[in-house]
Amino acid sequence: MRLELGKIKISDIQFGETTKVESGVLFVNKDEIVNLVLEDEHIKSVEVDIAKPGEETRITPVKDVIEPRVKVEGNGEIFPGVISKVDTVGSGRTHVLEGAAIVTCGKIVGFQEGIIDMSGIGAEYTPFSKLNNLCLVIEPADGLKQHEYEHAARMAGLKVATFIGKTGKDVTPNEVEVYETKPIMEAVNEYPDLPKVGYVYMLQTQGLLHDTYVYGVDAKKIVPTILYPTEIMDGAILSGNCVSACDKNTTYHHLNNPIIKDLYAKHGKEFNFVGIIATNENVYLADKERSSNWTAKLCKYLGLDGVIVSQEGFGNPDTDLIMNCKKIETEGIKTVIVTDEYAGRNGASQSLADADPKADAVVTGGNANEVITLPPMKKIIGMLDYTDKIAGGFDGSLSEDGSITAEIQVITGATNELGFNKLSATEY
Repeated sequence: MRLELGKIKISDIQFGETTKVESGVLFVNKDEIVNLVLEDEHIKSVEVDIAKPGEETRITPVKDVIEPRVKVEGNGEIFPGVISKVDTVGSGRTHVLEGAAIVTCGKIVGFQEGIIDMSGIGAEYTPFSKLNNLCLVIEPADGLKQHEYEHAARMAGLKVATFIGKTGKDVTPNEVEVYETKPIMEAVNEYPDLPKVGYVYMLQTQGLLHDTYVYGVDAKKIVPTILYPTEIMDGAILSGNCVSACDKNTTYHHLNNPIIKDLYAKHGKEFNFVGIIATNENVYLADKERSSNWTAKLCKYLGLDGVIVSQEGFGNPDTDLIMNCKKIETEGIKTVIVTDEYAGRNGASQSLADADPKADAVVTGGNANEVITLPPMKKIIGMLDYTDKIAGGFDGSLSEDGSITAEIQVITGATNELGFNKLSATEY
């Protein structure tokens, strides 16, 4: 598959009478956004606000971050199986509003929503502080259950991102990036002298507000499957979970997976990037065994020489991570794992819940238990009511002056396993 990504650079975001992109500025009609969100009877109200890089603004509790994109040429539409009809995506041309994002936030759902600071030390730990964010503070209808609220908020974010993305359909991009992965036999024959490398993409699928969707299917219902990397750039994988904020893969992470981009950058030069195996992270041992068996089998079937494995979440999924690593290595395939750590506030505790000698090449996102103090902000988008309750917070985290002392895991994307701003897994 060959996909062109037309990057439309967004340098600013403003409210205006018409929703459009003009000279690098994203103008948004607030009423249009409110009306679109309130089409869902599960949502009582929505506040629409803007957060820009460098502002003294705090967004919390954050649920998802989504980059606006639109299909211009090729099969299907963006976010297939959820917003658009089911069709295979990943080819043709897609326009990207680079530098803009939709951020959903509001009443806490699963105690693991996060914080985005647009300035100060907290901004240094999250990639989303560098974006022009359109924020949706969503109030659920009375009596709505947690999982129903999560679904409503998720769909609201995707609908708004799709609506905003369409403003870039007829805009000339600032640059066009081209990504291509050929069918396996063609790919192998094209670079016969280079080692064949694949990417095992572990998705959070533990249920109870810990779900991820592949073409609209809850990924805990799938067996490991092979995907073209470009499918993911068109929204084939979407976040639907409330896993700890620091290592959650938001929809933005999936669309902009830096491991995939690094692999493409070295494709045909240092190695042959064959493709992706998407797998899940299960709760029951039998399911973990099945998925890790299939993952290792597919790695061998593709004739891979090396594999990068990334994890989402921590604790229970550490077992899936080590199972995948151990079984792939047993097939004679070199493996690099990408994970964050929960090593205690002093860094002296066991950092992963599972381990094996075969896991001898590890890229770390850092210790999520590290304590940090976030300074007070002049503007709050959302609410601070739940600061002491979200994962990483504790009684007394929120001070009277508005500063927050908590573990780094409260920051959205802070130690994310996909490696934003971290050592590249391909360096191994």
